[in-house]
Amino acid sequence: MKKFLLSICCAFAVTSAFSQTTYGVRGGIGFASLSSSSGNLSVGSGSTTTFAAGLFADVKTSTNVSIQPGIYYAGKGGNYKSGGVEADFKTYYLQVPVNVVYHVPATFGGVYFGVGPYVAFGLNGKVKASDGTNSESMDVTFGSDGDFKRVDAGFNGIAGFEFKNGFLLGINYDLGLTDIGNDGTAEVSTKNRVFGISAGFKF
Repeated sequence: MKKFLLSICCAFAVTSAFSQTTYGVRGGIGFASLSSSSGNLSVGSGSTTTFAAGLFADVKTSTNVSIQPGIYYAGKGGNYKSGGVEADFKTYYLQVPVNVVYHVPATFGGVYFGVGPYVAFGLNGKVKASDGTNSESMDVTFGSDGDFKRVDAGFNGIAGFEFKNGFLLGINYDLGLTDIGNDGTAEVSTKNRVFGISAGFKF
């Protein structure tokens, strides 16, 4: 983990050698859910509201195309209701996406959209269970003996508006491709899904 974080820091430092590299901050709310499947049967959870915030670099490779690596504290999870009992999972990851972004110039600034892979490492989380009368909150754990596997990976898409003053408005979608479930069997596969709305600023 430490080696991985060091390599990410080095990658950000190397981008400073490019004259067309800019940096930014981005944050917003997310509507996260969990998708579980077994054979031909697929079941999705309800959504839980969470958030994400972090930093990114924008490295121009041509007039309209750039590479955007980033590092974010990103929320995921899901909400389950059954028999009058509700369980709300909120999990938080250190997420590193690398997007290829296409920029379309406009009078106000421009429109952007992109796609790329991400890898995320589970840090912490909470599950709150309630039957309408009583509620209980417990920690969510990651790792071989935890509630979820430590690593999540998949693809994410981004789109939005970039204004001339550097202000950003956008949406994003994370499509988890790895099974994060830790039930000890391969019969059920559980994956993260997140739709987000964000605002930010590019310097």
